[in-house]
Amino acid sequence: MDKIGIFNWSIIIIYLLANLLLGFVLSKKVRTAKDFYIGQKTTPWWAIGISVLATYVSAMTFLGAPAWSYGSGLSVIAIHLNYPLVIILVMTLFLPFFIETGVVSIYEYQEKRFGKTSRITISIIFLVTQLLSSAAILVASSFVIAYITSVSVLSSIIIVSFITLIYTLLGGITAVIWTDVLQSGVFLIGGVIVLVALILEIPEPMNEVFTLLKDKGKINPIDTSFDFTKDTTVWAGVFAMTIYHVTVYGANQMMMQRTLGAKNMGDAKKSLALMGFGAFFIYFIFIVIGVLFYYYYDGRSFENNNYIMLEFAKENAFPGFIGLIAAAVLAASMSSLSSALNSFSTISTEGFYQKYYRPNETPEHYLKVARLSTIFWAMLIIIPAFIFAGDTESVLKLLTKIGSYFVGAKLAMFGLGFYSKHTSERGLLVGVIIGFIVLGLVSQLTDISWPWYAVIGSGVNIMASIIASLLLDGKKKEWSQYSIPGQKAKFKLEGKKEKENGWYIIPGKLDNVSYYLLIFFVISIVLLVLIQNYI
Repeated sequence: MDKIGIFNWSIIIIYLLANLLLGFVLSKKVRTAKDFYIGQKTTPWWAIGISVLATYVSAMTFLGAPAWSYGSGLSVIAIHLNYPLVIILVMTLFLPFFIETGVVSIYEYQEKRFGKTSRITISIIFLVTQLLSSAAILVASSFVIAYITSVSVLSSIIIVSFITLIYTLLGGITAVIWTDVLQSGVFLIGGVIVLVALILEIPEPMNEVFTLLKDKGKINPIDTSFDFTKDTTVWAGVFAMTIYHVTVYGANQMMMQRTLGAKNMGDAKKSLALMGFGAFFIYFIFIVIGVLFYYYYDGRSFENNNYIMLEFAKENAFPGFIGLIAAAVLAASMSSLSSALNSFSTISTEGFYQKYYRPNETPEHYLKVARLSTIFWAMLIIIPAFIFAGDTESVLKLLTKIGSYFVGAKLAMFGLGFYSKHTSERGLLVGVIIGFIVLGLVSQLTDISWPWYAVIGSGVNIMASIIASLLLDGKKKEWSQYSIPGQKAKFKLEGKKEKENGWYIIPGKLDNVSYYLLIFFVISIVLLVLIQNYI
């Protein structure tokens, strides 16, 4: 404990114990596997919304966003402009299908719409991509532990995995949500304290600081160049990354699972809307921190840019500062890891074990299997985490690049399900295979930046799926009831109301909050234009 002091250690230990205590208290509410997956539908919408926000805003943000903007400047914010548009699409298209059908795994939709093979395919895609992403997140938090203590990165990976496993194992999704609420508070407080401390440590007036940064090309939030080899143009952020993030939220069991536990459709949509309004501000704070670090350190090179935040904390260590930073990073990481573990367990147990292997067991049996599955996945995450531990690239950039390869398959499988009349399961799977082949060639033979993989992959998947479906199975006479036109016809035939408590339960209709999100999106762009032109 000598390295960082007893006070800092006390902050870290108290934080960890608080998570374990929450897990233990909430474990009493978990009696069945369904309780473990989606809870008892008693969680307030704002807690679910904070949990959704905390899950994606992980240690990737705390360490990775400053590391990324340290090199690329304020243009990194373009990647995060799209959240209001994304949430509008997810609330309007994806969520109504999942809520109305009462599923615990969103990939059950694929089986209802196309068939068993389609469900298995997209479930495997989710498990692989999220496993890699979770490993990257785990590494990020382990960097922190290793940096401020004498514990190695590899040992830290095991420690963080174990602690996260315990409270997830005990309390299921309910523990995940409420620990996320705790963790988000710690995370945001830590970020704000770093920002304030950084500003106070810079002796020059902020107007002079920003003038110098602008001269060095760091105050450039709106890069309008049509350079498809660059990651952070506004076109990549608004178009390519909208497609990317739609799959991150709408086609992602980890993100959608907590909304399935909302009391009703309105609460589920409100929880997502909170993400749509809040994410931009959070990313903006941490990206600005990275830009200010560039000034503070005069653009010096670091062996690993992910350590910049920690280097600053070490140099400016007022009592408890390092402990708070460590707790904040752990909070950000553990919120994402616990969500991933719970989702892995849901897919494995409900999507495979119960569905295809042991369909007629008791709820208690499935709960036991769900917890054993959680242990299995916690151990498995450690393997790619060990591999990623040697990567010096921004962990946020690494995470996002991993996901970009799989966007096309995810978007095609859901998008064609919603809006295509003639797409068949065989054609869809052919399209997925062709999409992966084309993306592999693009990544190896061109310099096209990874955000555009989402556009290329989606376009190839959709076109190939439609053509293959027509060639293999021909045209269909009627719309599937699990398409949006099919749902509209079903509602009309059954005389069902389209709204419940002021919220649309039918897919394809915009709620009032969607228009507010659209206005917020426009305001965000105007704000960045003003920053670019007048600072």
